[in-house]
Amino acid sequence: MQICADRKAIVLCLLFLTAIPAVPAVGQGRFRLRELYPQEKIAKILIPQGKWRPWPTWKDRSEWNGLPESVRKDLIANGEQCLGYEWPQLPATLFLEFAREGNRSRYEQVHFDRRYALTNLLMAECVEGKGRFLDDLANGVWALCEESFWGVPAHMGAQKAGSGLPDPAEPIVDLFAAETGESLAWTYYLLGEELDEVSPMIRKRIRFEMDRRILTPCLTRDDFGWMGFAGGRVNNWNPWCNASWLTCTLLVEPDADRRIASVAKIVRSLDHFLDAYADDGGCDEGPGYWSRAGASLFDCLELLHGATGGEVNVYDQPLIQEIGRYIYRVHIADDYFVNFADASGKAHPPAELVYRYGKRIGDERLAAFGAYLHTRDQKGFAGAQDYTVGRYLPEIFHAVELDAAQAKAPLPRDVWLDGIQVMAARCRDGASNGFFVAAKGGHNAESHNHNDVGNFVVYMDGKPILIDIGVETYSRKTFSSRRYEIWTMQSAWHNLPTIETLMQSPGREYAARDVRYEADDDHAQLKLDIAGVYPREAGLKSWVRTVRLDRGRDVAVTEQYALDKPAGKIMLSLVTPCKVSKQGNGRLLLETGDQGEPRLAVRVIYDETKLKPTVETVPVEDGRLRTVWPEQLSRILLIAEKPAMQDTWTVRIEREGK
Repeated sequence: MQICADRKAIVLCLLFLTAIPAVPAVGQGRFRLRELYPQEKIAKILIPQGKWRPWPTWKDRSEWNGLPESVRKDLIANGEQCLGYEWPQLPATLFLEFAREGNRSRYEQVHFDRRYALTNLLMAECVEGKGRFLDDLANGVWALCEESFWGVPAHMGAQKAGSGLPDPAEPIVDLFAAETGESLAWTYYLLGEELDEVSPMIRKRIRFEMDRRILTPCLTRDDFGWMGFAGGRVNNWNPWCNASWLTCTLLVEPDADRRIASVAKIVRSLDHFLDAYADDGGCDEGPGYWSRAGASLFDCLELLHGATGGEVNVYDQPLIQEIGRYIYRVHIADDYFVNFADASGKAHPPAELVYRYGKRIGDERLAAFGAYLHTRDQKGFAGAQDYTVGRYLPEIFHAVELDAAQAKAPLPRDVWLDGIQVMAARCRDGASNGFFVAAKGGHNAESHNHNDVGNFVVYMDGKPILIDIGVETYSRKTFSSRRYEIWTMQSAWHNLPTIETLMQSPGREYAARDVRYEADDDHAQLKLDIAGVYPREAGLKSWVRTVRLDRGRDVAVTEQYALDKPAGKIMLSLVTPCKVSKQGNGRLLLETGDQGEPRLAVRVIYDETKLKPTVETVPVEDGRLRTVWPEQLSRILLIAEKPAMQDTWTVRIEREGK
C-alpha cells in the first residue's frame, strides 16, 4: 500500500534538519500558540487524564458494537490474520545494515510489520470484545517494549554515539520511536484493565518504557532537532513527533504537573513549525509530505482541542486554514499531485483527516476533497496497513459520515503560492480536461530540496506529459553530502537547461530572481530569472524563463538568455513518460495510452534552426518510482551547438490535431 511506501520514505532527522537554513516568512500580526496558550492557561483548561475520553474504550461496548457491520468484519478479519503471529526478530546485524551498506529497507520492513500487526490485533479486540486477541496483543506489546530502540537505524545519527547500534543509555526520539509510543499509548488507553487479565505487568511495562523513551527525554531535552529550540528551520518532523509525544503525554503521563509542562512545551515547539511557513500555507516539502506536515499539525490541534474541551481553538486563523487548503491546490487529477522536491507524482492524503480539516475551518471545498479522496479507495478497511491509531480511530468512527459526504475534487483554475513560489493553472475551474501546468521558483535549499528552480510540469486531460520524476527509495546517500550525486536530484533530470555540463547548484544563495506571476481569463504564467541558480562558471548574465498556459490552446516555455562568454553547447531537458517520436520540421510527438488507456497525443514544437533533438531512455527500476511511472522514461534533449551569446527560444506544447 502507498501508506507503507510513504512511511518508509522519511527524511533522516539531524542530517537533514541542520542543513535547512532558518528563513521563516512570518506575516504581520502572526499569532503565536505560546502566547495564546501559555503554561498557566494550559494548567487551567487541560482536562485531567482520568476524565478525558477522546474515543470509546474496550468497555464501551455499545459504541464498538454499533459500528457498521462491514467495518466490523474488515477489522476483525485483519486481526485474525495476526492470530498466532510470530513476532519477527530485529537482530543487531539487521540493524547494522544501514551503517554498513546504506540499506534501510530490510530492517524497516520487519520494524513496521510488527507495528501493523499490533494495531490490527488492537482494533480487532476492541471491535469483537471477547478477549480472543489479548494474548497476541500481550506478545506484541512485550516484543516492542523489548526493542533496544523504537526508531529506525537511519535516524541513529542523532545519538551522541553516532550511527550504528543504539545506545540504551541515551534514548533519542525520532519519528518512529515517537509513533511507537503513540501506538502503545492508545493500546494502554483503549484496553485498560483488560490487559491486566493477561498480566498486570503489561501496563506497568508500557508506563515504564514510555517514561524512559519518550516522556522524560522530550520533557527534559531541548536539543532534538525537530523541536526547533536549537535553531534552524524545522519540517514535517516537528508536528509529526509532537503529535505522538502529545498522545503519550495526554494518555499515559501520570504526573499532572509534568503533563501540563509537556503540553506547554509542545505548544511552544509547534510555533517553530508555524514560523517556517509563509502566509500562503505552502508546503515546500511537497504534497506527499503534507500528510505528515500540515496534516500532523492538524493532529496536534485536534488533540489539544479535545483535551481542553475546545478551549484550544485556532481554526479561524488564516495560516491554519491556508495550510489545510494547500493539499487541494496542488492536486492535478485522480492521484496525481504537483510533486516538486522529494515528493511522489502520486499521493494519497489521509481522506478522513482532510475531510475533518475542511469541516473544522469551514471550507466546504476541502471537506469535499477529503470525501473525494475517500472514493478513490474502495477497499474499506480490508488489509489496512497503517498503525497510526490516532488517525485510525476517527476513520473507523466517522466511516458512515464520510461515505455520505459530498465528494468533489475542487480543481481550482489558478493557484499562486507566493511564499514558496509555486504556480499551477488549468484551462477552467473544476475540470481536469485540457492542459494543466505547474512551475516553481524558490531556491535550492528548500526542505527535501532538488536542484529544480524554474522547473515545470505539464499534464493533459489529467495525464502526465512532462513530469518531475520525484525521488527514489531513500538510502544513506539521500541525506548526506552526496545527495546531489543522485540523478533524480539533479537539474539535468528536471525540465531545465544545462550549460555545457554545468547543472544548478545547491544552497540558499542559488535562488530565482525577479519572479513575476500573472493570470487572467485567457492565460496564466510564471516569469523568472534562473541565471543565479547556476555556478559562475556557466557564464550566464541572465536566463529569463516564462512558463505560460494559454487556456484552451497550448503551453509555451520561452527562454530569453544572455551569456557572459561563449558556450559550446546548451541543452534543454524535457522528461516524459510518453512514447516519443521525431516528426521533423521542429516537431516531436508524445503519446500516452499504452496500457489499455485512451490514447493522448501532444506535439512539442521548437525552432529546428537553433535546437536539435536527442531522445534518451532510462529504465525505471526503483520500487518507489515504479509505483508512479511506467517501466521506462524518456529524456528529450533540445541541444543548441555553439549558441548565440544572447537569444530567445520558445518551445510550445499543443494537442495533436490543433
